[in-house]
Amino acid sequence: MKILIRNRHGTIYPERGGYTGVIDLGYDGRGNRIRIKKKGRTKQEVKDRLIRAVDDLDAGIKTSDSYTTGEAVHDWLEKGTRDLDEKTVETYRILINKHLVPQLGALKLKRLTANQVDDWLDGLTEVLSTASLHKLHSVLKRAIRQAQARDMVGRNVAELITTPRGRRGRPSKALTLDQAVDVLARARKHWLYAYVTLSLLTGVRTEEARALQWSHVVAWVEDARQWQPIAIAGFDHDKLAVYVWRSVRAGGDTKTQKSRRTLEVPDEVARALKQHHAKQAARRLRAGETWQDNDLVFCTRNGKPLAAGNVRRAFRSITQAAGIGEDWTPRELRHTFVSIMSDNDVPIETIADLVGHRTTIVTQTVYRHQIRPVIETGATAMNEILTRQKNTGSA
Repeated sequence: MKILIRNRHGTIYPERGGYTGVIDLGYDGRGNRIRIKKKGRTKQEVKDRLIRAVDDLDAGIKTSDSYTTGEAVHDWLEKGTRDLDEKTVETYRILINKHLVPQLGALKLKRLTANQVDDWLDGLTEVLSTASLHKLHSVLKRAIRQAQARDMVGRNVAELITTPRGRRGRPSKALTLDQAVDVLARARKHWLYAYVTLSLLTGVRTEEARALQWSHVVAWVEDARQWQPIAIAGFDHDKLAVYVWRSVRAGGDTKTQKSRRTLEVPDEVARALKQHHAKQAARRLRAGETWQDNDLVFCTRNGKPLAAGNVRRAFRSITQAAGIGEDWTPRELRHTFVSIMSDNDVPIETIADLVGHRTTIVTQTVYRHQIRPVIETGATAMNEILTRQKNTGSA
């Protein structure tokens, strides 16, 4: 049986209880004959496979029909995650091995449909949070995008799907102003006091606070009309600021380039940092040769970086002492900062600059990158808010 597919001649003939189809593509540069050969149980099945093969050839797609979605995802894990943090990659790997490969992995990538992706995500809505569903969907889209770039698949069906909402997780929350004041009061005698004060009164991310270095704590020197590191200028100045330019992420960079910012700190933060600096100097002397000089503002007794788990446990002991329970995390100090700023009529655009957001998730706007000049609004507003609160409490 002779056939014509996309202006290419071929034949379909019986073979071993089924049918075989062949399309003649001419000759390559060495004079070797080029043919596409497909088998199937019926003539129509063979013809459909030949049509798809010719279409893939015309589209420049080079992969075989055996290339699976699972293989594409693992190829992306190997080649497409080189610039990502190790912890992020491990999170992706766990999600992939548990929820993607078992359900979609065996499906041929070229035959994967939008409906299959849609059904897969819908089936996970009672199992995973919305954030985890977004991560999984993103992995699949990136994996197929990488396959597209290598001419291994024609279109990205995962791009056609909207990520569904997952099960409700623990919602983020914020301290009230009274609770925030109580937490600060309880934290004053705790080793985490400066950390809590900085996080609560400036809104820095917890990974930014843990990576902060003393060389990035600066004072405004009036005579020199410039900001200088406190190692040179000392603490006895009216204005102190922090360069929020680092985090504990891979490479030491902030979450995004737009997260890099310089913040003048409120008076209470300045006092807390001065006190913390003196205590750390004493610990350094006691540690002697065991001290690791990483220039970190917040560190262990030997100068090593703080672990996130240690910070969480210490913070929970403070919230428990403040009478608000242990169900709080350090990142909620940042939520509290945004909430207090918003409640006191600080413009949403200013809050965006202060906390270094880049999306509309929290502040519902597109945030601007600002390193210079120093953003003073947060320090000024927080000083006024705390002064009003203290005056009210003493009345």
